[in-house]
This record gives sequence, structure tokens and C-alpha cells, in this order.
Amino acid sequence: VFPCVSCGNAAGQVSAAAAAVKGSGYGMLWYDIESYNWGSSTSSNQAFVEEMIKEGLKLGVTAGIYTNYYNWQSIVGLNYDYPSSLGLPLWYAHYDNNPSFSDYTAFGGWSSPSIKQYMGDKSSCGIGVDYNWYPSSFDEVREAATKKQRTAAIELFNMTDTSVWD
Repeated sequence: VFPCVSCGNAAGQVSAAAAAVKGSGYGMLWYDIESYNWGSSTSSNQAFVEEMIKEGLKLGVTAGIYTNYYNWQSIVGLNYDYPSSLGLPLWYAHYDNNPSFSDYTAFGGWSSPSIKQYMGDKSSCGIGVDYNWYPSSFDEVREAATKKQRTAAIELFNMTDTSVWD
């Protein structure tokens, strides 16, 4: 989900995205936090991100954060760890042509990332692609995220009906 901050209604954007992919067998939603039309107030930006995440949790959506160190720093601040504290994994971009986490510098509460985008805007068989790497299976990333986020949703919203997570 590439949020439209100026459009407002972060929860509505997540709800619409979740509805659009429901039943398609998608794995996870990723909240794309990149420098594009965000306000200059980190606290306002944090509130917007939190609204997105909370709506996803209410809907039973397993989600992660796509960003990098510098975008995170300018948009919400390096120490902002709300998403990581709820189990949202990190997919970070660093175009160094190196499929490993050896370049990773911790931020946002993530001691380690789950996925790295190491090459962007490339062409493969005539189609534009980005190259990503992760050391474990994607199913393991999704399963761990789902377990942590389900627990967070139950605690945050005192959920008794967790069928949205089934």
C-alpha cells in the first residue's frame, strides 16, 4: 500500500486495499513508507502509520513495512518502533547489488530485516523488475508476522472474536 497522505483516511486506504485483494491468495500487505508527499511533522506521520497498522490488525491483515533507513528517519524518526513492536517485518531497500543483509544498520526497532531489495529498476525478459533477497522462506516470514500481529491485535483491541485472522 503506497499511502496517499494528503488524501487522509489511512484506515480507509488499508481497508480498500485489503478488500481489493481479498480472496486472491495474496501473502501480505506491505505499507510503503517512502519520501513522497509526507508532511514535515514526524508525530503526524507516525499517527498516519499507526492508523494504517491498526486498521490492518482489525481486519486480520498480515502486513509489513517497506522502507529504508533514510526514508524512515525523515518521515517518522529513526527511533519510532511502533510497527516493529507489533511484529511487522521490515523489507528495506538498498541498491548495492549485494543480496545479503551485511549492509544493514538497525532502525525503527528492527534488529534485523526480513527482506532486502538490492537492485531496482532493472529489466528481465523485457519487463521492469526489482531484485529482492531473503535468507529464509517467505512462508516463514509471513507465518512469524501473522503470529505476532494476531497476538498484538488481541491485546490492542481486546478481541474475543479472532475469526478475521483465520
